Amino acid sequence: MMAINSGTGSPHNEAHKSHRIGWLRAAVLGANDGIVSTASLVIGVAAAASSYESILIAGIAGLVAGAMSMAAGEYVSVSSQADTEKADLELEAQHLDEHREFELMELATIYQQRGLDAELSQQVAEQLMAHDALEAHARDELGIIDRARARPIQAALSSAATFTVGAALPLLAVVVAPDNHRIPVIAGLSLICLAVLGGLAARAGGAPMAIGAARVTFWGALAMALTDLVGHWFGVSG
Repeated sequence: MMAINSGTGSPHNEAHKSHRIGWLRAAVLGANDGIVSTASLVIGVAAAASSYESILIAGIAGLVAGAMSMAAGEYVSVSSQADTEKADLELEAQHLDEHREFELMELATIYQQRGLDAELSQQVAEQLMAHDALEAHARDELGIIDRARARPIQAALSSAATFTVGAALPLLAVVVAPDNHRIPVIAGLSLICLAVLGGLAARAGGAPMAIGAARVTFWGALAMALTDLVGHWFGVSG
């Protein structure tokens, strides 16, 4: 049998990414929404020929409201997922208490469907249930894995924090951009930040960076273009 060298010089390095799913999704969503929504908001207000103070106030209000909305939305949605997981685990624990033999057969059947023969499936099911029956059923029957469990507070804080950071970037552009080039500077800086964010998020998740950068940049550019048109329309109409 070939031994697996776990030392630092080993060429076998399994750096899996799935453990990042929980916080990465919330963080990327928060930062992306912060950049896109705030940049689009201030571009729309600026396109309507508003004053610098009005643009800045609108952007700050959008930052505060957006961060709270992201936190609340993530907390509520992920709490619902956590409640569902908890209810499933409680029901499974009850079934294990009342119908343990049936649950053993059910687990063995799952392993057979995955390719083990009947005898080995039975042995694996018995040993795993002897070790931690609820964990075995949660993982292999319900698909609930600890590293991917719903964590409402973590999701809420991640989304709010990253939304705030993302929203601060267009506001910085509002502050530093000259009056006659405000919209191009805000849009340009925001699109660059979106491309970097998309690339880094893709890298963290093990996906191609170019694809990640392109998709968030496209949707960000579309949102800014639409709000610019709306701002110009209302500015002209006013």
